[in-house]
Amino acid sequence: MAFLDPVFNPVFLWLLDLSPFWGLVVLALIISIIVTLVYKYFTNQTEMKRMKEEQKEFQKRMKELRSNPPEMMKVQKEAMKVNMEYMKHSFKPMLITMIPVLLIFGWMAGHLSFEPIYPNETYTITAFFKAGSTGSAQLIVDNESTLISLEAQNITDNQATWSLKGTEGTHLLVVKYGNVEQNKSVLITTRLTAEEALSVYQHSDIEKIQINYLELKPLGNLSIFGWHPGWVGIYIILSLIFSLGLRKIFKLY
Repeated sequence: MAFLDPVFNPVFLWLLDLSPFWGLVVLALIISIIVTLVYKYFTNQTEMKRMKEEQKEFQKRMKELRSNPPEMMKVQKEAMKVNMEYMKHSFKPMLITMIPVLLIFGWMAGHLSFEPIYPNETYTITAFFKAGSTGSAQLIVDNESTLISLEAQNITDNQATWSLKGTEGTHLLVVKYGNVEQNKSVLITTRLTAEEALSVYQHSDIEKIQINYLELKPLGNLSIFGWHPGWVGIYIILSLIFSLGLRKIFKLY
């Protein structure tokens, strides 16, 4: 979602430059604070507290009525009505925060999904061709890029891959197959930002060109019981921790 960069880059990108993990910590905290404050001021907490207490009372009564299924079902129906009412009250703040949170989430996806391509680091791009394509395709690079592989690559299983490197900046690469040419921009930088990984071309023998980024691991080589979480997993864990903590601090129901 490159269109979000002019809005969010000046505000948040410096955090990610310092550290992807600590940038995630700050972003998860900011989002959790926003969601919590909206929830606090756009719900009737007195009413929410009453419904929470009713829910607890219903749960207590259902445990006591386990030996009496008909009566337990009656209590369960009453509990469901209260639960639905509680969810209805919670829906308004969710609607208010949904779009801003989704926009920030989209920006984060664009900057935390992949490692950037660093200056003079070897990377690869792959072109995908129309089914049945044969022969070879060429990759034409600008003066600031250097091909590691041959300029002409044989098409195998309707695709061809090139290795190359370049200096810092935006580079325009051109894949040529017969008389057909398609362009693909590549950003080489030390910052956590990049061009879109995949470009799709309609009605062309060259159907797609993909930059083969490496997945970003905010924790580096560290793992959680053998699990190397990506940014989404870390964000979910952090947001749950912050949300629970903030709810207790603000005494929300």
